[in-house]
Amino acid sequence: MPTDKSLDQLAVDTIRALSMDAVQKANSGHPGAPLGLAPLGWTIFSRLRKHDPNKPEWFDRDRFVLSCGHASMLQYSMLHLSGYDLSLDDLKNFRQWGSRTPGHPEYGHTPGVETTTGPLGQGFANAVGMAMAEVHLAKRFNREDHSVIDHFTWVIASDGDIMEGVAAEAASLAGHLRLGKLVVFWDDNKITIDGRTDIS
Repeated sequence: MPTDKSLDQLAVDTIRALSMDAVQKANSGHPGAPLGLAPLGWTIFSRLRKHDPNKPEWFDRDRFVLSCGHASMLQYSMLHLSGYDLSLDDLKNFRQWGSRTPGHPEYGHTPGVETTTGPLGQGFANAVGMAMAEVHLAKRFNREDHSVIDHFTWVIASDGDIMEGVAAEAASLAGHLRLGKLVVFWDDNKITIDGRTDIS
């Protein structure tokens, strides 16, 4: 019988393979981030995130934002493996006209995608807004003996996201408001579209 560790490794390897194959077939996309972030993505989706693939609009679900939307195959692979309504054929049609798996995640287009991302830093700022909404709704609807609203917002952000002014402003606001249920993972791989981060 397989162990949790071997199942986790199989899931991570599958995310990597699905991502590489889809990008290769489309002859377009970004395979690097899904390759590097597969272990983190799988941990968030399988161990940390409170969500129900059968009810992607469940009100008190944890939110997940892939701020580095160019790494969309990471998110699509995780959604597929987690049981969301995203088929293997959908993954095979990555970046094709009319597909459910566009080059960047689009809210309302792909089940399980919380917000449209693409412009660097935008997803990070949207996630801060989601965390602010959680605090507001919790204060409004929760009672001492009963919590209706209690969820986290999980974010993966790239070097390019962090370099954008909108991300700096949103991070400043998040710190000022002490948004303790906003969890941001920074993919500090020291690479941007312009080259290494020490020269860009």
